[in-house]
Amino acid sequence: MKYQNNPFKKGTFQLQNLLLIVMFGIFIIPLTAQNSNYISNKEPLISTPFIALPLGAVQSKGWLETQLKLQKEGLTGNSEMIYSELGSNSAWLGGNAPDSNWERPPYYVKGLIGLAYTLNDNELKAKTQKWIDWTLNSQQKDGNFGPTTNSDWWPRMPMLTVLTDYYEATNDERVIPFLTNYFQYQFKTLDKQPLFEWAKTRAADNVEVVIWLYNRTGNAFLLGLIDKIKGQTYNFTEIFSNNTFISGFTNDFLPKHSVNVAQAYKYGPVFYQKTKDVKDAAVFLKGSSNLKPYHTQITGMNSGSEMLSGNASIQGVELCATVERMFSNEIATRILGEAAIGDELEKIAFNQLPGTLSDDIHQHQYYSVPNQVQSKKGGNQFAQDYDNGILPGPYSGFPCCRFNLHMGWPKYVQYSWMATSDNGLVATAYAPTVVKAKVANGEDIIITEETNYPFEEQIRFTVATKSEVIFPFKLRIPAWCPKPVVKVNGVIQKGVFSGSYYSILRKWKKGDLVVLDLPMEIKVSNWVNNSVGIERGPLVYSLKMDENWKQINKHTFDGKDFSEYEVFPANAWNYGLIIDVENPNKSFEVVKSAMPENPFELVKTPIHLKIKAKKIQFWGLDANGIHASEPPLSPLLSNEPEEEITLVPFGAERIRLTYFPVIGKPKAKITSVFKDEFITNETNNWVNFGGSWQQQNGKYYAHSTGIKGVKSIATTTDFSDLIFDATVTILDDNAQAGILFRINNASDGADIYQGYYVGLNTNGQIVLGKSDNSWTQIKSADAVIKKTTPYHLKVVAKGSAIKIYVDDMNIPKLETTDTTFQSGSIGLRGFGGETIIFENVSVKKI
Repeated sequence: MKYQNNPFKKGTFQLQNLLLIVMFGIFIIPLTAQNSNYISNKEPLISTPFIALPLGAVQSKGWLETQLKLQKEGLTGNSEMIYSELGSNSAWLGGNAPDSNWERPPYYVKGLIGLAYTLNDNELKAKTQKWIDWTLNSQQKDGNFGPTTNSDWWPRMPMLTVLTDYYEATNDERVIPFLTNYFQYQFKTLDKQPLFEWAKTRAADNVEVVIWLYNRTGNAFLLGLIDKIKGQTYNFTEIFSNNTFISGFTNDFLPKHSVNVAQAYKYGPVFYQKTKDVKDAAVFLKGSSNLKPYHTQITGMNSGSEMLSGNASIQGVELCATVERMFSNEIATRILGEAAIGDELEKIAFNQLPGTLSDDIHQHQYYSVPNQVQSKKGGNQFAQDYDNGILPGPYSGFPCCRFNLHMGWPKYVQYSWMATSDNGLVATAYAPTVVKAKVANGEDIIITEETNYPFEEQIRFTVATKSEVIFPFKLRIPAWCPKPVVKVNGVIQKGVFSGSYYSILRKWKKGDLVVLDLPMEIKVSNWVNNSVGIERGPLVYSLKMDENWKQINKHTFDGKDFSEYEVFPANAWNYGLIIDVENPNKSFEVVKSAMPENPFELVKTPIHLKIKAKKIQFWGLDANGIHASEPPLSPLLSNEPEEEITLVPFGAERIRLTYFPVIGKPKAKITSVFKDEFITNETNNWVNFGGSWQQQNGKYYAHSTGIKGVKSIATTTDFSDLIFDATVTILDDNAQAGILFRINNASDGADIYQGYYVGLNTNGQIVLGKSDNSWTQIKSADAVIKKTTPYHLKVVAKGSAIKIYVDDMNIPKLETTDTTFQSGSIGLRGFGGETIIFENVSVKKI
């Protein structure tokens, strides 16, 4: 039994009637079907395929419950002792503690309430209640609420979500009139006090609650409020669809801020419920696809430190962005019913989230990095940099993630099961859980999901019901699994397709058993400098690192250790893999051990991959001594002896190596002719050092994100005598940009490279210089260089002779001789200012 493939998008439930084929007949389930057990969208809103279950309907088991309990014993359960913003003097409790009147307490409570009711923990419920009661009692006559010292719309948005969860868990009759009064205030006030900054980018969170309330009250003004809010937001449907994060907002950081991007993923689906615009429905997966070539890491998360930062091995992912992206996926799944969105959710949840938390959840990292070979205090060369930004501790980085992290696991549990529009149930994301819900005509049912997934390949669902009942039970079949198998009471089902939902409509009775087998194969993905990443099922694998934790700031609360640490490797990490990239399963041995209580504890994690490798002796830390250098260009040779190394799940480590060079015969570099058309959404084969880079419609955009000396190197090139042409447009005053040639050993940092640079400066100069990890100016000339004006820049380098031309290709603006560097790669560079546009880049050998 299955849903027929939908021509709109494989795996979706939208835009047409759904044909359900069953062994005893054909059923037509209309798009307008409404669940009679749970509140669904009212007209004129679209009918969604799935409906959220009340908080507490799904509870965790096994390893997932362990994570929630660790949160209670760790950061979540002790936050009110650790952070002054959450103490009794918090502005969200009527006090005046510094920095407590904005987003920090609402962030925390958004996770706390989920943890409290998912664990059904009275102690945590009591902690939650004081925040709820103060918030409900804070409402003013005009309908506004919250601390009177802050009138920003944004910090109230996460608290609105808290109140919807609270109402569904408790049915507290105060919530509905409270929200109604607030939204009436918002409707009246937005014209004179419009959304700005964070609220303008995150307004879909607000609208999600407006829709929730409309479905319970039917108040027509709420539909007008949706339109009013939409008119004041960034149009993220257009931004995601056209991939204009960089090109469309050259000097506006908000649309490219990684947390805003993570939250904006839900923009299209949320507004689609009212607009019914197919573009809004399609934009979630289109945006994900558009960002993938430029700003997506192997865990499925967009990089962002803090702006979109490319897919380099040493660019970070912010913890706030991780939990917000998970929440966006959960909401989008409910509205769209796309199986692929659940695949993305699991990959982020099983890798990125635990990989940013200590295994006992007493510490967090503000940023985590794919090739984070150590966590050392110091500058990371990030746009928004913090010297403790990659250190595990309670105060890592800026004070937002320490408050926002708490919702990650609880909301994963909450949305792992949903009701369906045809009075059934759907498992949207997998882990050990138990769900208690109503199906069919209100019959109570319990389904227990027993599994160690993603650390095993089988998931078992046992049905418990008082009497026999007919309803559809839907399973998400991941796209990564080529040979899924579904069994009902031992009978193999037909028509199970990867990347879709499979539906079983039958008469269910107590003890019925559904088994989902998801065989996992090893997959190789390609990354910076032709390095490879290793995946198996939804898990990403990294080199096993022996971690040496060094306490640098002691923090103890109630006798519990919440100290800050540096973490160093106790073993070598500079390995290249000996791997058959076409048939990687032959290269690995999969080693399984007993399932522990906590599979994200390094010494106990139950899956290991073993593979042959060789050390690469010249590969080490980059110039700042904090991060590894980018992996050397693969394939490459190594004369070191062959060794066997072990890979472990990404989420089981706090330091790691995830992008590996490949040992093999090197490929010849480009030495005669090089040209890049910068075709939209094609893979970016340049290696970027700092900033945000994106190619689109023949242009290559470089956004500095405030970093001086961002550069992009074509590492597959090697030119000596050359003619290098490029069109350069500088969009800012007091800025410089140009081209690099004969480059070797580039790394993050303004002048960290060996080779030559020629730049145009809007202060009125053409400058030629060189760097051997420190800048030396060779020659300059005065010139009128205007911002927003394209200039044809040309370098002719033959032997020691270097000639620089600007627009006039007959008379050089600069001529000199220098013998320091003979050959190397070509590149592009910006220094100062925000945005540069490069076009018509071509190089040829003389």
